[in-house]
Amino acid sequence: MNAGESAYGLWILVILNSAVFIFFAFSFIKPRSQTDWRSLGAFSAFMVALFVEMYGFPLTIYFLAGWLASRYPDLDPFSHDSGHLLHTLLGLGGDPHLNPLHIASNIIIVLGFFMLASAWRVLHQAQRKGELATTGWYARCRHPQYLAFILIMFGFLLQWPTLLTVIMFPILVVVYVRLARREEREALKTFGDECRAYMARTPGFLPQFVHGGVTHSRRE
Repeated sequence: MNAGESAYGLWILVILNSAVFIFFAFSFIKPRSQTDWRSLGAFSAFMVALFVEMYGFPLTIYFLAGWLASRYPDLDPFSHDSGHLLHTLLGLGGDPHLNPLHIASNIIIVLGFFMLASAWRVLHQAQRKGELATTGWYARCRHPQYLAFILIMFGFLLQWPTLLTVIMFPILVVVYVRLARREEREALKTFGDECRAYMARTPGFLPQFVHGGVTHSRRE
């Protein structure tokens, strides 16, 4: 877009982008339980808030417009490129879509969706069999499905941070941690010692990629 062309008020793009990413998440996890719907709902709220500011109403840009104008007098704060705030604040030149930060964010988002699809497939298979999910990503960490949501949201924060999503992100992380702990309490009631052994050897959210027979302490 040209510097003087408004990149906002594009509500069709808000609806389309929100719908696409929410549909991707929905198709991957295929929510069945109340917990599934809560995790998807929290993620959906983040996506809507993100795309409203990205294409609809730039609340963060309006809030920071005066400061941005004083610090960057040649900047058009309401161009799409200026909405990539980290690109602007770090003084990165060129197309913000091609800088290392944006490329890294895309990689993180793709990894998050890949993990989401893989993890939920394993989880649903285990649930159908009445077993504890311990294979695939679940062999590396206990809550890859929630880690995937966190990665996707973090990736979007890197390329388009807003005041609302920056506030929402740590809150949603806490929500996912609480959901994970609730699921663990239910799993302990169902699987007992098998679940305790799994929790003792498998990290909560930070995946382990080297096994080698090492026993890991219970950690998040």
